[in-house]
Amino acid sequence: MKELSDAVIVFTIFILPIWLFLHYRFKTAQVKYGVADEDLQRLDELQVTAAHLQERVQALESILDTKVPDWRRKS
Repeated sequence: MKELSDAVIVFTIFILPIWLFLHYRFKTAQVKYGVADEDLQRLDELQVTAAHLQERVQALESILDTKVPDWRRKS
């Protein structure tokens, strides 16, 4: 039991504060320097996907406008 409580004390006094300091320093650096490169790449991919989806919706709407002229009023 004594060994466990000694380990907890060592962890609490030495390891935990260092870990917390490094953790929040890293988080602050992320915020300070903006969005990570992977996040920017993912945002670009999502923007391209959204543009493709918008084109598809516009194509489907134009088809519906031709085939069923009053489809917008029905929904």
